[in-house]
Amino acid sequence: MPKKRKAVYVCQECGYEAMKWLGKCPGCGAWNSMTEEVAASGRTENSGLRLGVSDAQKPKPIAEVEVEDLPRFSTGSPELDRVLGGGVIPGSMVLVVGDPGVGKSSLTLRVCANTAREGKTVLYVTGEESTRQVRMRADRLRALADKLFVVSETDLEVIEKHVENVKPELLVIDSIQTVFRPDVQSAPGSVSQVRECSVELLRIAKSNGIAVFVIGHVTKEGNLAGPRVLEHIVDTVLYFEGERNAEYRVLRAVKNRFGSTNELGLFEMRDTGLLDVPDASKLFLSDREADSGTVVIPTVEGTRPLLVEVQALVAPTPYVPPRRTSDAVDVKSLQLLLAVLEKRVHLPLGTCDVYVKVAGGIKIDEPAADLGICVAMASSFANRLLRPKTIVFGEVGLSGEVRAVGQADLRINEAKRLGFRHVVMPMKNYSQLRDDIHGIQLHGAETIGDALKLAMPKR
Repeated sequence: MPKKRKAVYVCQECGYEAMKWLGKCPGCGAWNSMTEEVAASGRTENSGLRLGVSDAQKPKPIAEVEVEDLPRFSTGSPELDRVLGGGVIPGSMVLVVGDPGVGKSSLTLRVCANTAREGKTVLYVTGEESTRQVRMRADRLRALADKLFVVSETDLEVIEKHVENVKPELLVIDSIQTVFRPDVQSAPGSVSQVRECSVELLRIAKSNGIAVFVIGHVTKEGNLAGPRVLEHIVDTVLYFEGERNAEYRVLRAVKNRFGSTNELGLFEMRDTGLLDVPDASKLFLSDREADSGTVVIPTVEGTRPLLVEVQALVAPTPYVPPRRTSDAVDVKSLQLLLAVLEKRVHLPLGTCDVYVKVAGGIKIDEPAADLGICVAMASSFANRLLRPKTIVFGEVGLSGEVRAVGQADLRINEAKRLGFRHVVMPMKNYSQLRDDIHGIQLHGAETIGDALKLAMPKR
């Protein structure tokens, strides 16, 4: 008599398992996310303990572990190499996540072509398109190379056979939600399939020294679709930011076992695909004269200084409560800064709508932008222009004090390079740098009121 298969209910958001269906997941609190799946039928032939472990696999004192520099190879894109920490490491697994149409497949296909032109063998596995569609995109992107192989396949066992035959040094899976294992009785994209396929791809990468790029879908909230277990398995997670209809894209690393997570890469969408943007500061600055409510803020992303233009619009409104809206700054931080302006500088902003925008669609989340955002909102409220060619940076405390920030010299040198003549900055940073930087005038502020007087002097 055949053995009855055991079914479990698995949350498609976090992977929580239950023996019966639940409307709300006890693990993550998501509603209607429990899906019936067939449980694993016991231990597999490789799940038991292996006997005869080699000396290389035996535990050893950490002081005796040999350390060597990890070899890397370039992707052909300086911006992507920067985000990855210097290039791709053989045997690593990279997850690329972004909205539909943002450029994930275009970027990875370009990386494949660049790697193949360097003499390395590349295998591009597509589960969503035919090989003819991939060829059409490669023609448009000028991404043809002799050592770039492409196959349309979703069966992981067949993909593994292709890997054994082709022996690539770079493997791309587009996308992980379409790949399935025949021995797992669940639909592609489910928790069980994504988990098992990801673990198997990781084994292929580590055992053969193959760099694996995996493309993942996102939800309407912008998060990785499906279980979060995928982010824990891979070595690096790259997120694309930017609307699909926008001209520019931002690539960030939210996880990187071989490098920093503070770096970002900037790309411009053209008809030939995503192109690197080496001089990012000029990208986010407008050529026209600044109006009231416009402030240039020097931010630092990893080792890259970046000048961004922040625009604020403060307008009276008869509606209660007033609106506080921003797609580039955290709204809770914006409300906190408005409270500081109203309490410490006595600006009556409680009856005004406030809108904050950053040119180019980039998002700002570092405290050094606090002072610049406050100056932009005060400038818009008072309808007063800032001092020409001025940048503003500093962290704002609840009592209205301006606190020092890191890498002030890096920010000032970038502003000096682009022709700015004045800097409004925290007093502590000013006392440390006023004798070191020439050709640009520094102004130190102890409170937010001092900063407003320095940035908007009376005519």
